[in-house]
Amino acid sequence: MSLTLRPLAARLAGAFLMMSAMGSAHAAFELIGIGTLSGSSDLSGLTDTLENGNAANILGGMGSGLAWAGGSTFLALPDRGPNAVSYTGGAAVDNTTSYIARFNTVNVSMVASPSAVPAGTLPYTVTPTLQSTTLLWSSTPLTYGTTAGLPSAVPSQNTVGKYYFTGRSDGFAAGVSSNPNNARLDPESIRVSKDGKSVFVSDEYGPYIYQFDRATGERTRAFTLPGNLAVANQSAIGNNEISGNTSGRVANKGMEGLAISPDGTKLYGIMQSSLLQDGGDTSAGKTNRIVEIDIASGKTKEYAVSNLIGTKSYNNSELVAINDHTLAFLPRDGKGQGDGTAAVVKQIWSIDLTGATDVSNLSGDAALQGALVPKAQMVNLVALLKGAGFADTQIPAKLEGMTFGADIQGSDGTWYHTMLVGNDNDFISGVAGDNKFYVLRFTDADLLSKGITGGLQAQSIAAVPEPESLALALTALGAIGLVTRRRRHLAD
Repeated sequence: MSLTLRPLAARLAGAFLMMSAMGSAHAAFELIGIGTLSGSSDLSGLTDTLENGNAANILGGMGSGLAWAGGSTFLALPDRGPNAVSYTGGAAVDNTTSYIARFNTVNVSMVASPSAVPAGTLPYTVTPTLQSTTLLWSSTPLTYGTTAGLPSAVPSQNTVGKYYFTGRSDGFAAGVSSNPNNARLDPESIRVSKDGKSVFVSDEYGPYIYQFDRATGERTRAFTLPGNLAVANQSAIGNNEISGNTSGRVANKGMEGLAISPDGTKLYGIMQSSLLQDGGDTSAGKTNRIVEIDIASGKTKEYAVSNLIGTKSYNNSELVAINDHTLAFLPRDGKGQGDGTAAVVKQIWSIDLTGATDVSNLSGDAALQGALVPKAQMVNLVALLKGAGFADTQIPAKLEGMTFGADIQGSDGTWYHTMLVGNDNDFISGVAGDNKFYVLRFTDADLLSKGITGGLQAQSIAAVPEPESLALALTALGAIGLVTRRRRHLAD
């Protein structure tokens, strides 16, 4: 059975029958398939070589961020590029390179096995196919690095009115780290706008949240985030940046996750670790801040959630919206495949924002402890993958991307929601494995069993032609034909 959108009538019926479904045989989040996107090159068309010798079109890091774009279309976001291997002079910039920021459009096909599957075999065949690569740029000039002993950080692809963002850590101007003229960008999460024409990307260097044209990659908006997130002393070396600041985000641990409300009116960005003034990335930092942004007005609020699992703090990797009052985030350790150790903690927790306190004016862990939003564990990904036969050393160290997808119908007629989780392989597939897409299914009853009310509210995203389809239409049909084609597509 191919992946399909659940009819509206079935979704409404599922909501009314949620309580009766609690008595069904299905009562857990299930791993139903794993897709692998192999290969060494993306579709950016770049032909030059990075400072570390990697090709500029190297394929990797696909699961840093994942976003559903409707149907079987997903956007996969690499982070700042390959920096896991040192190179001559690279220590001055934490071995980062002038890798141009980008996102990849991927079709993820899901086909159910035609008959009963053997024990130990997952019931769906998942096949990701790379469709396009979109580079991210600004129409206004950006500040690039000039570190002695290294090649120019200015991309050769730059032209007047088109300045590309890159991962090299020395690409910043004077002032605080939230300056939108900084060329450096470390993308970590991506979401699609309600009209389907834009994407929102959050980052670790600023932190920033930028809006980009989905078809062209041009930045169209920079959101103004609360000043308490930024750092005043910037450095191309992360450890120096940490030691030079007492407030703001920890270096390389900025806005790791980004969610969009089902109605497309709000964004929620979550910090990877506690802010420096709240304890930082130490045992004293027990809370993560979540920033709510009203997209239309730009107004913000802040909430606080505990990052403790037991008595230990864990960094967060992603954030998604389950419905209009519930989010889910993904705390994890750094252990597993790619780290050479055994994975222990990769979990998904729900967050209930009902009656949440705005902590924008609070500072310090002690103050935040009195205003925490409730959370509850949804899924233990390590246990789930081990239950499917994977050794804890085969579970990726960096499970980072997370998104809901289209609903699917089981062989018994039951409709299930889907969730995709992706890994960041740091562009070293030989060490950290290929780009993987882990597909889970669940029902509203499963959410209710975890204390989550309201069920899953799927994001409403308008259908738009993909970039390559748009170009084809222009060539074959001309402007008038394009208008006709778009009308038919939107009506499908």
